Amino acid sequence: MPRVLYERDGRIGRITLNRPEVMNAIDNELPVELADCVAQANADEKVHVIVLSGAGKAFCAGYDLTYYAEATGSQTGTQEMPWDPMKDYYFMMRNTQLFMSLWRSYRPVICKVHGYAVAGGSDIALCSDLIVMAEDARIGYMPVRVWGCPTTAMWVYRLGPQRAKRMVFTGDKIDGREAERIGLVHKAVPTEELDAEVEALAERISSVPVNQLMMQKLVVNQAVEAMGLNQTQMFATVFDGITRHSPEGINFKNRAVEVGWKQAVKERDEGTFDWTANRPFEDS
Repeated sequence: MPRVLYERDGRIGRITLNRPEVMNAIDNELPVELADCVAQANADEKVHVIVLSGAGKAFCAGYDLTYYAEATGSQTGTQEMPWDPMKDYYFMMRNTQLFMSLWRSYRPVICKVHGYAVAGGSDIALCSDLIVMAEDARIGYMPVRVWGCPTTAMWVYRLGPQRAKRMVFTGDKIDGREAERIGLVHKAVPTEELDAEVEALAERISSVPVNQLMMQKLVVNQAVEAMGLNQTQMFATVFDGITRHSPEGINFKNRAVEVGWKQAVKERDEGTFDWTANRPFEDS
């Protein structure tokens, strides 16, 4: 079963994350298939715009922690010590660059978010050009509390430093209304209007010549890249590996093995566990 689906519908290329049984969680193969689908859309002269969405109940719930956090021993999420940071960097920068295929796409990408676009799922969404969210959908990067750093670093480029810091200092999830208010997404609409809103926007963009769209996107993107996007992503990707191999990161991973990732994530997100002391706060 493909993890990402692609089809052309008139002048619209449709890319769908297709692991609905795990809310389209990211495994080793999904980023590769995503980039392949972007390449297919870009190679089709009839495609003017891409709509990116997720099958099932959510856009994307982030990395598949059942594998990356619960798995024992050394694997791509956490290495056994001594840790090789460049081995980690190679793997995570690979994913960062595959997500960035959306940013580099010569066709504009509209991301349709329902349910959740969290953790690594927010990385994917924020690499798109325009995001339209359901008002009750949630977006955020909870692993900044422990065991993660958003490798695409798109928060600061979309929000500016102060609002980006609010998101990465807390790991809070915000709904579509708040995301629109602070300028993180283009628009938030009631869930029942999401499909129609995205279709109307895609149809409007699709009436513009491909070369015109390509030029306008290149102009806007180079302005962001001139602010140091590549260097920021390099640091963010290195730091992501450090977060997972710090004492607190190792404690989180071991806790996930001990009690299951759902409980470990609950403790992380609610702030009830002291990862430095490796015990619940109420015991300190």
